[in-house]
Formats: sequence, C-alpha cells, structure tokens
Amino acid sequence: MVTPTSGTGAQSVGRALDILHCFHDNAPDLSASEIARRLDLSTSTAHRLARALLDAGFLEQDHRTARYRLGPAVTELGRLSYHQRGLHLVAPELTDLAERTGATADLALRSGPYAVIVAGGSVTPRVGLRRPLHSTALGKVLLAWPRPGEGGVESLPPLPAFTDRTIVDATRLAAELDQVRARRYAVNDGESAHGIRTVAVPVLDHIEAARFALALRGTPDLITAERTEWFLDQARACAWAIEVLLLPPAERRRAAERRSPRGD
Repeated sequence: MVTPTSGTGAQSVGRALDILHCFHDNAPDLSASEIARRLDLSTSTAHRLARALLDAGFLEQDHRTARYRLGPAVTELGRLSYHQRGLHLVAPELTDLAERTGATADLALRSGPYAVIVAGGSVTPRVGLRRPLHSTALGKVLLAWPRPGEGGVESLPPLPAFTDRTIVDATRLAAELDQVRARRYAVNDGESAHGIRTVAVPVLDHIEAARFALALRGTPDLITAERTEWFLDQARACAWAIEVLLLPPAERRRAAERRSPRGD
C-alpha cells in the first residue's frame, strides 16, 4: 500500500492517485518537477509521493534520467481487472465484428467524465484510450444507461468543443440522451473529429445499466446513412453475445435459450 508522506492520510492518498493519473493516455516518462507542475505541488512533495509509489511498485524510475513511469504493480492490477471483467472472453467477438463490418470495433467503460476503451481496435500504444463522454457515441451510451453511483449530464465538467458539431450545451446533451435511450443506440457524426462516424450500443447488465458501450467506427463512406441500420444490427448482435459471455457459466445456456439479440 502507499504510505502517506505528508498532510493527512486521505490527502496524501489522493495526491498519490493524482500522480498515477498523470500517466493517462500514454503520457511520457515524467520527472518529479514535471509532476509537480502538472498537479500544482512543490517539487519536494511530488518527489516524496513518487518515492512512496516507487517503493510500492506503482512507479518505476530510470536511474540514468531519474524520470518516472508506471510500474509493475499497475500492470499486474490491470491484467487482473482485465480478466475479472471478462474482457479476455470478449476480444474474439470484437475481432469477428470488425472483420465482418470493416469498421473498428471498440468496447469502453466509464471513468468519471471519460469513456475508457478497454478492448478492441483502438487499444494500441499510440492511441489514447480515454474519450470525453459528451462528444462520443461510446460516451453517450454510458451516460444514457448509467450504473449506480454514476452521475448524469450534471456531473460533467464544462463541455469543450472539438469540432463545430460537438454538443457543448448541457440541456442539448440531455435531450440527445433522451433520444439515445428511445432508439437504444448513439451516433457520433463528426462531433469528436471530422470525417469519423461512429454508432454505439449498450452492453447491459442485470439491472439494465450499461456495463460497457460497444461502438463501430469508420468513415461516412463506410457507415453510410443507408447502411447504418445494418451496422447497428451487427453491433447489437455482438453486444448481446457479450452480455451472455459475461454471465456466470451456469446462466449462459438459459440466457441464450430465452433471449434473442436486442433490437430484433
């Protein structure tokens, strides 16, 4: 565990977690002074906290440059979480979906104001895994079917614009989410980047909350208006298969016998 090094225990733990968050989206190795600037800490405080994380295995240090990067304990916990969430079971389904559609298939869960891609074609070292909720189809699905304890539009920070199509008004976003729930899918048509069109559907749990969001992403030439429903059918079938895969083994056969893919 991380031992508090200054101030109250809760404050030290919070600051230590903030340091780990500095390495989101493939951030480069960081020095103690760079961590301090990012978090508005003194360099000495950043150094003490980083040393505690280093001792616990959550960071490691290049002894030539004294710069920090994520350590083996993070990798170990990430692999454990990957398997506990059943993501090793769904990877073949996403690969098959991508091959059948020619689109990029991604699976994401919610982390605060972000959709975090945890499996699929966008999980590469060069691509950031976090996407803002408000400007993505994945994020809209996660907002439309929140899990217990997750906030709605009111919980989001100010909504930045990424293109001229991004929804930046909270009232408009809430109305968009009403439509997402009514039609049971979300669309991102150039809201996060021009020339990209995405459709997404929920992977629901037993209380009808979105355990994950499943998206197909491509260009408007691939996901055309005329073929959107076909892409949605493929995504819904995959989402339903994933829902069954994530059930305890004893429940999978009963679920497959009594249910058909969502949207039929």
